[in-house]
Amino acid sequence: MGIFDKLFGKNDPSKKEHPKTSHQEIEKTSEMLDETIFWDIVEKSVNNTKNQDDQERVLITEIEKLTPKQMIGFRLRTDKLLYDTYNSEMWCAGYIMNGGCSDDGFEYFRNWVISRGKETYYKAKDNPDSLISEFIEGEDLYDFESFWYVALTAFENKTGKELYDFIGDDFKFNEENYPQFEFNWEEEQPESMKAICPKLFEKMWN
Repeated sequence: MGIFDKLFGKNDPSKKEHPKTSHQEIEKTSEMLDETIFWDIVEKSVNNTKNQDDQERVLITEIEKLTPKQMIGFRLRTDKLLYDTYNSEMWCAGYIMNGGCSDDGFEYFRNWVISRGKETYYKAKDNPDSLISEFIEGEDLYDFESFWYVALTAFENKTGKELYDFIGDDFKFNEENYPQFEFNWEEEQPESMKAICPKLFEKMWN
């Protein structure tokens, strides 16, 4: 390196641009990730792991292979799938499987349902009692909170930015816009829970 290079910083490795994506290259989006790509990633994470910690790592690794826009789209697709299962019947299933289910617990439960793959999700969407197929002897908690954040982690790892800052303002399938509903079951009336999820109730309700 010549004297002028030293003085003015030319070719100085410390002066190189940060390898992460610049803020200017990322635009806000409300476009969800293609559903086939989404489920392919989820299925890969299910089929190649045996516990949630490993599944989370696989998810993050696979999401990091996407473009920033697609990473945002992964989160948006997740939020839409959560939105579509925000109802009394699914909450009943979560309540039975977890021995109770708070507002936050219901979010984490539905994230778990998504994390089990496309077939499990859509069967449960149509009939939450089908989740009896996911019953594991000795398991006492069916939730996956960190599934909700895998895209955020991948996005920050690759761009150094917060994914939330790039969600389009017109995206409405989020928790602030969940539909209103009335519960059609009560814990104090076990028969009302049994009517909705008879298999889960028989196997898991104490």
